[in-house]
Amino acid sequence: MGEPTAKTANEADDHSGSAQRSSGSRAALDTTGTSGESGTGEPGLARTLLERLRTPRQPKFWFEILLIGVSYWLYSQIRNAVPEQQVAALRHADAIWALEHHLGLAFERSVNHAVNSVTWLIVGMNYYYATLHFFITIGVLTWLYLYHPSRYGPARLVLFVTTWVALVGFWAYPLAPPRLMTGGGFIDTVLVHHTWGSLSQGSLAKVSNQYAAMPSMHIGWSLWCGITIVTLAKPLWARILGGLYPVFTLLVIVSTGNHFWMDAVGGAVCLAFGFGVVCLIYGRWVYALPKYSTGALILEDKAGDGGYIVRGRKSRP
Repeated sequence: MGEPTAKTANEADDHSGSAQRSSGSRAALDTTGTSGESGTGEPGLARTLLERLRTPRQPKFWFEILLIGVSYWLYSQIRNAVPEQQVAALRHADAIWALEHHLGLAFERSVNHAVNSVTWLIVGMNYYYATLHFFITIGVLTWLYLYHPSRYGPARLVLFVTTWVALVGFWAYPLAPPRLMTGGGFIDTVLVHHTWGSLSQGSLAKVSNQYAAMPSMHIGWSLWCGITIVTLAKPLWARILGGLYPVFTLLVIVSTGNHFWMDAVGGAVCLAFGFGVVCLIYGRWVYALPKYSTGALILEDKAGDGGYIVRGRKSRP
């Protein structure tokens, strides 16, 4: 065999150095992530916590059912516990109505009277107002849970933040709906056509806050559904229906005398706040997150073509 030549010795040294460098790089990645910070330092710990917070996770079915049920119950309890300040609410309604007249956009009463003259249409809108905001929102959440599991949690958080912010509006600005205005000339379509499902009529009115019209959560929730469907759905017909849903909802809340159009603006503002908060938490647009969870997501590092680095491997959005 003989003694190793100088060439073979140098090659062996090169292979050894290469292996050590590779091993060192892996160790550095394990201890510091991609930032190169010490694994024991505070910046490294903060980064790790942020990554864990931002990492999409597979939702757990029974936890989500319990969370949504309890949250909606709490929302309803708090909303209805807001003091019904009738005098202030009616004064605010007069102010909104006067402002809309000043802007030349006080069209709600005309729409209310026109639609009320078509019985089958207004009855359908009464039932739409009473039910669809709940069933469609739950339907979109279910769709996200099944087909976009890693986007479900952030999207659900947007909805929660939007809804809880709305409670601040109910407390801070009690507002009577147009149908309850004194001398406003609006028709209470549920009362006139004897349709069920409204919390504003019968014995349910005693446990429901009649002056929580600003902001409109019918609009906040329908816009959330519409944006979600338009952004993520593939069939064209589904995207068209998703885009039209908040438009139909706006027509319904005005036609039934339950809201001014400015209440809809308030709902849209709450939703924008919800999206903004969640985008800050996750570092980017909610629906740009990966469809499925594949590991710890490092959102600060991009993978060239718009993907993400997931512990050293690329994950498609």
